[in-house]
Amino acid sequence: MPTTTTTAEDGFPATGRLASVDYGTVRIGVAICDPDWILASPLEVHPVSTPEKDAQYFIDLAKSERIAAWVVGLPIHCDGGESDKSKESRKFAAWLKETTGLPTRLFDERFTTVAANAKIRQGKTTRKKTKQRVDAVAAQVLLESFLEACRYRGELAGHCLEDSTSDESLDDA
Repeated sequence: MPTTTTTAEDGFPATGRLASVDYGTVRIGVAICDPDWILASPLEVHPVSTPEKDAQYFIDLAKSERIAAWVVGLPIHCDGGESDKSKESRKFAAWLKETTGLPTRLFDERFTTVAANAKIRQGKTTRKKTKQRVDAVAAQVLLESFLEACRYRGELAGHCLEDSTSDESLDDA
């Protein structure tokens, strides 16, 4: 957790329950953490529906889980470059922020699905269960990485939507 308890310039809180999102065009994995930013847990996989239904899902989720802010995974290449999926994630993050009114940060999601699959395999689950849970566990890995980066740096990690452009490398995020 950041050493400061004040809110960042972009409105992102230094404490409070966070939710991370592993965005996909078919399924969206969601994970949450406790208000002290110690433990991240997979929550669920949301099947993508209509924009209206998806908006209601995230609004309801934010209220029911008392979410203070969102962390959205940003898929980038190993060299720090971005892809079409990166643009989709940026667009989704902006939509999520506008829809819920909550601060949103982008965070490098490199290798989260690989790590999620490894975590699930350790639990000896079936392939069907693995496929059903992988997006939520990937969101958990993303959130764990974000929290660890915040603790290591003593400040917020990732990029707020306003200061992240698709032209810059996110290797230092």
